[in-house]
Amino acid sequence: MSITFLLNGETVQVRDEPPTRTLLDWLRENRRLTGTKEGCNEGDCGACTVMVSDEGGHRALNACILFLPQLAGKAVRTVEGISGPNGELHPVQQAMIDHHGAQCGFCTPGFIVSMATAHLNGRTDHDDQLAGNLCRCTGYAPIVRAARAAEGAPVPEWLAPPIFGPEISSGGAAEPRGADSPPAPFQPATTDEFARWYVDHPDATLIAGATDVGLWVTKGMRDLGQTAFLGGIADLRGIEVTDTAIRIGAGTTLSALLPAMADHHPDLAEMIRRYGSVQVRNAATLGGNIANGSPIGDGPPALIALGATLHLRRGDERRDLPLEDFFIDYGKQDRAPGEFVEAVSIPRQDDRLKCYKISKRFDQDISALCGCFNLRIADGQVVEARIAFGGMAGTPKRARAVEQALTGQPWGAEAVAGAWDAWATDFTPLSDMRASAAYRLDAARGLLTRYLLEDLGAATRVLEVRA
Repeated sequence: MSITFLLNGETVQVRDEPPTRTLLDWLRENRRLTGTKEGCNEGDCGACTVMVSDEGGHRALNACILFLPQLAGKAVRTVEGISGPNGELHPVQQAMIDHHGAQCGFCTPGFIVSMATAHLNGRTDHDDQLAGNLCRCTGYAPIVRAARAAEGAPVPEWLAPPIFGPEISSGGAAEPRGADSPPAPFQPATTDEFARWYVDHPDATLIAGATDVGLWVTKGMRDLGQTAFLGGIADLRGIEVTDTAIRIGAGTTLSALLPAMADHHPDLAEMIRRYGSVQVRNAATLGGNIANGSPIGDGPPALIALGATLHLRRGDERRDLPLEDFFIDYGKQDRAPGEFVEAVSIPRQDDRLKCYKISKRFDQDISALCGCFNLRIADGQVVEARIAFGGMAGTPKRARAVEQALTGQPWGAEAVAGAWDAWATDFTPLSDMRASAAYRLDAARGLLTRYLLEDLGAATRVLEVRA
């Protein structure tokens, strides 16, 4: 493997590294850039945050689950590169000093990079931008005060766009490797190129954002074998809105999806805001969220409730199926060898979607359950109901018995009560560390009441309710 990228303004070429070597390990062990810290090593704490720039802009990403091939042709800034060439402090660094934003300092480098990236992008939604950076001693108030204080400062000239080199190549062909070396990664530039290759390598591990696969390496210590990195496939990304559908490429990141959904289904956008952190959303793709088949992924319940269609491809052959039919059983999806998720389409419709993510933490937490409701009401009667849940079964699943109990009924408390027993027909949830089976079932029932109350204009959200 041979790749080239910019590191703090310097062109570097990486050779003879395994494709699953993380940027964090490489920075600390090969370059002695130890400002980037290892905390959780799974993309949760933000101590390893770096800035990655390319033609699409500037993103804060977690270096601990970022593999080196994902950086080909890009520019990376670590905390050491946030200050100026002569030691000049970035405005966020000075603000952190002025507002006493650090105590032990372990988390501070990650905060600085997140704040500098947000500053460069003109973002002032600091609670969101810093939700992926955890601090256990300073407290967030002085850190947020520092971020606010730096808002009006100009971007330092050493970080002013463009700060990446589009002339940098991806490093050329892989070099000869020893017999014991892992196979060189495949890095396709187009979907057609990837589709042809994947038919011949159906057992390869596909890596897009690595927010899931990264943990297979850092926590599971797995050997991924042959790998394909899909981040360079531009035609696998993007959102196309027509009169009849919203088509979302599988490689579209959740950060790109959020503003698009805000215009059509704002409750889905709000749920995406709670999906991981900015660093995670900047890397995670919608296709990965679907294809991994997780029963607790937050994307599929909302898409199922919206009646989404999944577009699959194998070689030159394509097929479509309702998204809910893709999930067969725990760990099993309707996907043939060499077949991959190419896109997902949502039919255009009046917005009636509500998404309820129930978790112990508001930000950056795995759902105990996630319920999405999409009921169409005409003349005071339920004429169509689509309800889907994650965390209630071995797959994302529709509540078909509940839907049937509601359809045709006058929309109100009696209809909700009449569907009470149907919940146990649809779901037999498990107890685990996140919630008991009884809690999950009771919470699911309560969410239907919540949907009704919101329909009647009541404030039910924790960010809306005030004493």
